[in-house]
Amino acid sequence: MTIRRPPASAAGSLAGFAPWVKEPGAGEEGVWVYLRPVGLLPVEAWAKGAAVPLAGGRFAFAQVELIVRQGERIERAFAPLAEAMAWGLERSRAVAAAVDRQLAALTRARASFAGVALDRPRIMGVVNVTPDSFSDGGDFLDPAAAIAQGRALRDAGAEFLDIGGESTRPGAAPVPPEEEEARILPVIRALAGEGAVVSVDTRHARVMRAAVAAGAAVVNDISGLTGDPGSLRAVAETGAPVVLMHMLGEPGTMQQDPRYVDAALDVYDWLEERVAACTAAGIPLERICVDFGIGFGKTVAHNLTILRHTALYHALGCAVLVGVSRKSFVGRLSRGEPPKQRVPGSLAAGLEGWNQGAQILRVHDVAETAQARALWEGLHPGR
Repeated sequence: MTIRRPPASAAGSLAGFAPWVKEPGAGEEGVWVYLRPVGLLPVEAWAKGAAVPLAGGRFAFAQVELIVRQGERIERAFAPLAEAMAWGLERSRAVAAAVDRQLAALTRARASFAGVALDRPRIMGVVNVTPDSFSDGGDFLDPAAAIAQGRALRDAGAEFLDIGGESTRPGAAPVPPEEEEARILPVIRALAGEGAVVSVDTRHARVMRAAVAAGAAVVNDISGLTGDPGSLRAVAETGAPVVLMHMLGEPGTMQQDPRYVDAALDVYDWLEERVAACTAAGIPLERICVDFGIGFGKTVAHNLTILRHTALYHALGCAVLVGVSRKSFVGRLSRGEPPKQRVPGSLAAGLEGWNQGAQILRVHDVAETAQARALWEGLHPGR
């Protein structure tokens, strides 16, 4: 797809926006520019030349929120995409290059992830082989029960099965890697052996390698490959696709007064650095998926701000995974329901992710989510 540059005179309503962005080396001086697609349209708008596609999915866009940041100073403006491009050209080569780079990432179709095409919203079913996970701790600690649950979730419509052996709920204590392996490897071997696309939920390099050897197709790390010094190398050497999640701090302390300058932008910047670290290590973009880590070192307000900005994260050029299932902010916004009674709120939050082009939804309640997806796809037909 060719993106035509508009004439500089098209800048119109942005003529006076963020005048302090003017140096040729602006990006190097700590000035950052972000594009967030807004006012999403059916993808048919692209075919008719009225918009550009969003990450190869079911939506297109012709409007953006243009965000400029320098430290704690942040300015925002909404504008047609053509005006945003023209504004970049008027400011500097560095700013124009940043706008072009993000636009290319936003519009590029996403490749298959672990062999699963991302041409429709996909569901990742959760199987916690733990005694103490916040939602289903102890339900599937027995390997036979975990394997049966994995089969049930796959039959209900999950394209991925995420197998974890360490609880990472707020306040959770670490689990030794050997214990984690004892919990999950029999489950992974059984489900992968039956053809399931298995993801291993771990932050330990040793467990990553063992899980991939047992048949896991994806590594899902809540620490974004920062929790273990050997994890980046492990993923690069095994060739496994990876989900990089943002977490502020670590599970034992992450909910003790988490703070951000701007939650959506701070998380974006962190994920951008992790994606860059992965690509530098030889992990290509098509093997990377990002997860902004709802509930991991975030207040209710932080979670809501980030979810509202889901479309922003497509500018990282990767698949986007949303994990909101049964999380505490759902109950806090409602009537304080316990985890297993948060399905409706979880669906509402997850559908918001799909409404902004997210490719994968990680859930406990697969059958309910698959039914919601069927209705969602009827409302938002693809090309």
